[in-house]
Amino acid sequence: MQTNRPAARSPAGSSASPPLRRGSSSSIETPSFDRSPTRPAGIFPILSAVETPDFFELELPGPAQPPPASHTRPQPGGIWAAGQRISWVAGLVLMLSSFMGWYAGSGVGVKLAVIGWHTGVLGKLVFFVGLAVLALIALHESGVELPPSVPESLVVLALGILGTVFVVIRVISIPDSVLPADGRGIGIWIALVAAVGVIVGGLLRATEEL
Repeated sequence: MQTNRPAARSPAGSSASPPLRRGSSSSIETPSFDRSPTRPAGIFPILSAVETPDFFELELPGPAQPPPASHTRPQPGGIWAAGQRISWVAGLVLMLSSFMGWYAGSGVGVKLAVIGWHTGVLGKLVFFVGLAVLALIALHESGVELPPSVPESLVVLALGILGTVFVVIRVISIPDSVLPADGRGIGIWIALVAAVGVIVGGLLRATEEL
């Protein structure tokens, strides 16, 4: 026996949702939140962009400054080159002249010749004067310079004067040890010209340095 019961009513002011039936689908609307401005998904910035003040200004390197000019020895050229050439040629000839015949003479059927090296101390000093001139020029060419207070040209000039004095003494005074070779040979005149050539070379170099 079936009895019909009245359906229960919902309280006043409330609306009852219809019952869901099997097989039926219903859409549930979720509330939406307005998020603006929109950002790409997966990007969540922690710090916003901040403009840093320019406390430090980068200075771009300027053009490289040339190094200060240093004292360089004069390059061979003009009068200086001529003076150097004359000096070393004259010094070489002066050194070799010590082994040339400075005196000549004749004995009983014999001709004598005495080289400058055998004329005493002065003949040997002439050799060393010429050697000193060559050594000074060689040091100059290898880059070894004398102190500024001692100009090289004056040293060459002094050596030339010293060599000239030695040779002139031997021209005027013939040592007794070489007699009977009482004549002056060609070698002593070559030594005199070479000594004067050293003086000329020193003067030309001094003129260029001044």
